[in-house]
Amino acid sequence: MSTSLRKDMKDRRRKQRQKQRQMAVLAIVGGAALLLAIVILSGFFKSSAPVGEFTIITPVVHPQANGTAMGDPNAPVRIDVFEDFQCPACQYYSEVIEHQVLDAYVTTGKVYYVFRQYPFLDNRSATRESDQAANASMCAADQGRFWDYHSMLFTNWKGENEGNLSDKRLTAFAEALKLDMGKFEACFKENRFKDQINADLADGDKMGAQGTPSVFVNGKIVAPGKVPTFEDIKAAVEAELNQ
Repeated sequence: MSTSLRKDMKDRRRKQRQKQRQMAVLAIVGGAALLLAIVILSGFFKSSAPVGEFTIITPVVHPQANGTAMGDPNAPVRIDVFEDFQCPACQYYSEVIEHQVLDAYVTTGKVYYVFRQYPFLDNRSATRESDQAANASMCAADQGRFWDYHSMLFTNWKGENEGNLSDKRLTAFAEALKLDMGKFEACFKENRFKDQINADLADGDKMGAQGTPSVFVNGKIVAPGKVPTFEDIKAAVEAELNQ
């Protein structure tokens, strides 16, 4: 084989390898661009989806409601409940167990009851529904309507990261409760209570929250690793009252 022929074949192989590398790079870049487009379009379609139907709650009187708390702040027992508004166990706790605790201990002045924000279920999601629900609930609290908004969120729970708590629906919930929409939308848009929400998250981690709901009686976790029953909470409260 002549020297010129060998050189020509070598050049061809070099050019072929260069072309293969270029195609590989283009495939990687194209795949990344496609993935990004899917994420963006997914967020767009969810954000542009119609509000849809939802249940409007009937507001009720909450004992000594103040922000995200209820009851006498000087009560001998304090209950802190860390929750995520997308959490199905939190919905069950709110609709079944919480009322029993309020009736037995908060209305009687024995317990100061505090809701704590623990939005973590959308940490790997582009929709951020837990974060935005927490944001919206704090804006409702700013108008003295946290517990009504809390009820709206759990009454209309339909799943995690399904668009059920889209920004449009969160705003519609506020409008249905006849909040001052100018104030609500300004608060919601600027995420005014982000620092307070993050402080709750940090407190939950420090106290040893294990998912949601995590219930603490005078700083001690109740029934860790599962949804506490009313009997679990009652035993913890009575133990504190009898000290």
